[in-house]
Amino acid sequence: MSISDKTRKALEKIGLTSYEIRTFSALLKSGELTASDLSQKSGVPYSKIYEVLGTLEDKGWIGSDDSRPTKYFAKSPSTGIETTKQKMESDFSQNQSIILNELVPLYEKSGTSERPDIWVLSGAINIAAKIMEMVETCRNEVMIALPEAGEELVKQALPKLRSLHDKGVDITILTSDNMDKESIKAIKRVATVKIRKGLFAGGIISDKRYVVILLGPEISSANSSDVVAIWADHAGLAGFARQYFEYLLKDSKKV
Repeated sequence: MSISDKTRKALEKIGLTSYEIRTFSALLKSGELTASDLSQKSGVPYSKIYEVLGTLEDKGWIGSDDSRPTKYFAKSPSTGIETTKQKMESDFSQNQSIILNELVPLYEKSGTSERPDIWVLSGAINIAAKIMEMVETCRNEVMIALPEAGEELVKQALPKLRSLHDKGVDITILTSDNMDKESIKAIKRVATVKIRKGLFAGGIISDKRYVVILLGPEISSANSSDVVAIWADHAGLAGFARQYFEYLLKDSKKV
């Protein structure tokens, strides 16, 4: 059995080395093999074979038994793919935190971010993408006013909200009394949730500086191009929006 060039390149793109691909391919073809036999069948030098087997096992592509000498076997490619994916996502998340924690303060001190930007966003997809970006980069506090039609956005943002909660970010969500109970139950685990009757508009304030204010119809349809919002990197506008948000909170009910 030989692996096509297309599949070989795909395996390389997700992080497998040439030696690892050759070793895994040999196991797929021959079944259980010792390290010595694998070296011969794969063409991987014996001086490298144990290192290659170790990394393949860590990545979830192969397993081994307790026999003497140890025999190695291929795991399901689906298992290997999923294990590799989870590790890549974990590594990306850790590196993202390291990068943002050091470079964002440097960026803010540089003065570049002091120039206020105000954009008009149109279309539910574009607005949702900007909101998700704000949630992901939030460092201290996020306040979200979420109308009933924002349930789908809750599902998209929940993993990022969990991550912020774990980092100690203060999350407050004001939502409609018509919001789905399961959605409220999910966000209550990671945020302070309050309910207000007749909440028709929405928006988000991040770190008392970045703000999205919905101006058009609610985000009720991903196909709607009529939804309009303002995004701003403006402390003054964010402060005004925050005051209004706190005003709405006074007449809301805590879940």
